[in-house]
Amino acid sequence: MRTLTKKQKQVLDFIVAFIGDHGFAPSYDEIASGVGLSSASTVHAHVENLVRKGHLIKKWGANRSLDLPQDRRTLGGSMDLPLVGRVAAGRPIEAVEQLESIAVPPGLVGKGETFVLQVTGDSMIDSHVVDGDYVLVEKTSAPRDGDTVVALIRGGEATLKRYRRVRDKIWLEPANPAYEPIIVDEADVTIQGIVVGILRKYRRH
Repeated sequence: MRTLTKKQKQVLDFIVAFIGDHGFAPSYDEIASGVGLSSASTVHAHVENLVRKGHLIKKWGANRSLDLPQDRRTLGGSMDLPLVGRVAAGRPIEAVEQLESIAVPPGLVGKGETFVLQVTGDSMIDSHVVDGDYVLVEKTSAPRDGDTVVALIRGGEATLKRYRRVRDKIWLEPANPAYEPIIVDEADVTIQGIVVGILRKYRRH
């Protein structure tokens, strides 16, 4: 799916939350009121773009015609996002894709396309990211210094670290003094996205 503008994201978030609360889609007037737009015609333009980008579907002939595609249906107010593999908060591990999904609160989803990775390792514990956590990652290749990123090193090893550029080098810095930063040439690293949220499952012992 293609990325969204800020207003398109607001419209989509409102629709997702409304469907989660009521079990049916809001009217265009309700959307306009909910996100602060001046008219239903303005909502219509945003909705058409969301349909075109694959984030909404329209049911022709229905009073409330909007619906969510299967991969964005809400479950108890949650949104299904793809769980695409694991990422190391420690030494880099091989990137592995998985055909699974996980339900997350809509408010944690990034502005653009978002996916989920499960964390292994403890190199980010001072950033409150621990082994077994799930990180929500917004796809982007243009992070800023200080962002926590998922980086693919030399095309095959994934790691979760803080991003910093120092001249012609990329520093991938841990948040645990037991680990050293990974320093690589810019050509050897591909940024998969920035972390926008964390989920944690607590276990009883």
